[in-house]
Amino acid sequence: MLRYTLKRLGIFVGCLVVVWGLVYFGLAPRGLGASNGMWIVLLALLISGPISYVALRKERERASVGIVERVDRFKANMDSSRSQEDAADDAARAQEQTTS
Repeated sequence: MLRYTLKRLGIFVGCLVVVWGLVYFGLAPRGLGASNGMWIVLLALLISGPISYVALRKERERASVGIVERVDRFKANMDSSRSQEDAADDAARAQEQTTS
């Protein structure tokens, strides 16, 4: 997951540099008033999103598999804990019934 995040951040930074260069040289509009920095960031986000979606497809699937494995492991641990609690509860109830 960290690898995907770093690659996505790298694509955004690359787009940010390209957009900044285009605005700096006057090939893209500068924005309105003091909004130049915000304009550059928003335009870079808008461009990097689709690029990341296409370019990082395999990485995203790999991260998804890792998340699914972690969730399955967590569910198995929860089921194991639940069955141990049920066994302990059943033993306590049986002990309680024999002493009554």
